[in-house]
Amino acid sequence: MNNTIGPILVINSGSSSLKFGVYANPYGDESLDFTGSIDNIGHSGGKLKIKNGSGKTLHDAAFEGKSQQDAFNAAIQALEQLNWNPPVALGHRIVHGGPHLRRHQLMTPEVFETLKQAAHFAPLHDPPAIAILEAGQRRFPGVPNYLCFDTAFHRTLPEVASHYPLPFTYWEQGVMRYGFHGISYESIVSQLGDQLPKRLIVAHLGNGASLAAILDGKSIDTSMGLTPTGGVPMGTRTGDLDPSVVLWLLRTGKSVDEVEWLLNHQCGLAGLANGESDMRTITNAAESGDPAANLAIDIFTRSIAKTIVTYILSLQGLDALIFTGGIGENSALVRARVCEQLLPFAIQIDKKKNGSNTGLISTAASATEIHVMATDEDGQIARHTRSMLLSGAPSRAHDPVPAGVAG
Repeated sequence: MNNTIGPILVINSGSSSLKFGVYANPYGDESLDFTGSIDNIGHSGGKLKIKNGSGKTLHDAAFEGKSQQDAFNAAIQALEQLNWNPPVALGHRIVHGGPHLRRHQLMTPEVFETLKQAAHFAPLHDPPAIAILEAGQRRFPGVPNYLCFDTAFHRTLPEVASHYPLPFTYWEQGVMRYGFHGISYESIVSQLGDQLPKRLIVAHLGNGASLAAILDGKSIDTSMGLTPTGGVPMGTRTGDLDPSVVLWLLRTGKSVDEVEWLLNHQCGLAGLANGESDMRTITNAAESGDPAANLAIDIFTRSIAKTIVTYILSLQGLDALIFTGGIGENSALVRARVCEQLLPFAIQIDKKKNGSNTGLISTAASATEIHVMATDEDGQIARHTRSMLLSGAPSRAHDPVPAGVAG
């Protein structure tokens, strides 16, 4: 098999989950052959599921593995039973590469060491990804691994957006706004192609949620910061807080690890809606008159609307607003409540169109187009991986462009 035309295996790892996809390139663009997931890694009740590119379930079995390596090996074994062709390259989603890894690139020993040294920037996300990288190297020796960073799209943030009001010594240590969901934003920009508006805001709303202000296809501001905990409230994450809240938690007896767990796993929508983080369930509860669920939606949508208004000022106007992600694509209620708060800017949503969950959903009189678009992070990783494989793109364990500064 030609070492560039075979399948690409895309890996997207979480702290207790693993998503994967197998992409072929028969007609010049990546098409999905298999997609799968494993949940509850390290816990009871895990499932390994695989579907084909048409959505037909091919494998659905219990999974009881204890580690990301166990999950990766189980996924490969299941794919082998489906008579897949082994990959010519692996593409990995990496949430955070720290200040020196800000470009998608081939993994080399030096790059791998730099990534490990940066793991403290994302202690919940990077260690599982590093474990998968090690498992992939053992399982497919000699097959190249490519790293796609969620922070890469936000390299173009101007310093006024990325620099926190802290002494410069912390900036020099890499304490800055990095931004995340970059692969999702790249996917939207890529899909828009020649129709890309000059001034664009994308709201990626899911269990993790963020927004980005995009000018001429480049990120100029984004809501997440040093880590994916900042920004708007999320499924289980707080979003932005008064820093003294963290100090209060520490002074009242919680350890650093306990505070980190609280802020990332017990707050956000879950903290407001009695432990529930699924927007579908919260919406049903709100519609049944649950005041906690209704407040959770109000706080979530108000934060999103406030961020959009801020980005309109940063962009000096707005040509299009796009909702994407699991909530952004499927919750007509969330989109409606966000846009109701934007009426002073003549941004108007069409109720009937909004109910369709796709395409253009603004009224003819709206000053700004509003769209619902599906993101395709895994497909974007596959395209990046294929492109780097074909081009022999160099690796940069230490990015020569100052992190956070346009370059």
